[in-house]
Parts: sequence; C-alpha cells; structure tokens
Amino acid sequence: MRVLVACEFSGTVRRAFALRGHDAMSCDLLPTELSGPHYQGDVRDILGKWQFDLLIAHPPCTHLAVSGARHFAAKQASGVQEEALQFVRALLNAPIPMIALENPISIISSRIRKPDQIIQPWQFGHGETKATCLWLKNLPKLVPTHSEKPDLFAAEAPKERDPRVWRLPPSPDRWKERSRTFTGIAEAMANQWGALDVQQVAA
Repeated sequence: MRVLVACEFSGTVRRAFALRGHDAMSCDLLPTELSGPHYQGDVRDILGKWQFDLLIAHPPCTHLAVSGARHFAAKQASGVQEEALQFVRALLNAPIPMIALENPISIISSRIRKPDQIIQPWQFGHGETKATCLWLKNLPKLVPTHSEKPDLFAAEAPKERDPRVWRLPPSPDRWKERSRTFTGIAEAMANQWGALDVQQVAA
C-alpha cells in the first residue's frame, strides 16, 4: 500500500506503516525528525501528481481548534481561518481512495462536516486524555486496543491520566510536542487500515 502522511514532521505514523511493509512517505513544511521518505514542502504540490492509496492528514489546528475560540473574531477578519478551512477541504477532497484527517475538537465540525469518530489516547495504551476527531473516507473506524476508562475524579487516579499536552510549559517547541501523534494510535492505524484490501476499496 502506498501511504502519504501529510503534515507530519515526526515520522511517527510513517514509520508505523513502513515497519509493516508499506511504501509510506511523510510530508511537511519542516524536515523530518526520523530518517525516511519525506517530502519537505506543501502537500498540495504532490496531491494528484503522485499516486497514493491512503492519505492520513494532520492539518495544523492553530486557527481551527475551539480551544482558541477567543481569537476567532480576529482570525476570521484576517482570513487565516478560512484559509485553514480551505486547506482541510483540499485534503478531504484529494484524489486518493482512502483518507483519514485528524484534528482536535474544531470548527471543521460546523463548517465542513462532523467527524466520523472521536478517539482518546487512553483507548490505545496511553495514560492520558486528548479528544481527537477523525474524518474518514472509505475507512472503518479505528477499533480501540484498550478498554480501561480513566476516572479523573478518583482519589487514586494516576496523574498521567491528565491531559498532559495542555500542561506543557510555554516554550518555542510547545506546539510541536502537542501535535505529535501518539504511537499507540499510529500503530492501530497501520495495523487496521494497513490490512485493508486496496483493490476492493478502489472498486
């Protein structure tokens, strides 16, 4: 399977698919942190020009996430929010048979369409919470690999159940740490979506 992982500098999802024998490539404006096939540039440069079976996209959520709603008026006035939505539309409409687009709770739900699935890191072996939305095309929902539900209000609840990414101290690289895909989710994507029959999907 030929896999394109858009807006990924970490190489996490790309590596998960590559380790399972897939022809996987990442793409981002930044260089990759892990050696491997990587296109440094705008993913729109290659959409429709290079052939892929599966696109997994992680568009920047800076101007879309509802966590930044207090800044929406300024972002709408400047046009950056609409530009971000246009980028999302370009990814969702890419000429690729199977597509998964990942983002936190955002205005994609109200401006484009509701997500097909909302997952949590703890469902895939990570001890914390971070609601992650998935918009899917010709893909089944991810099946959680762990069933233990966190109880953040229990006295004995481990601190790692907290949304760690929101408690990171301010730093120039804070956004990078918050944007990394959890390895358990990446492995579930590779195991479950990588096992699909491309020919059946294309038909």
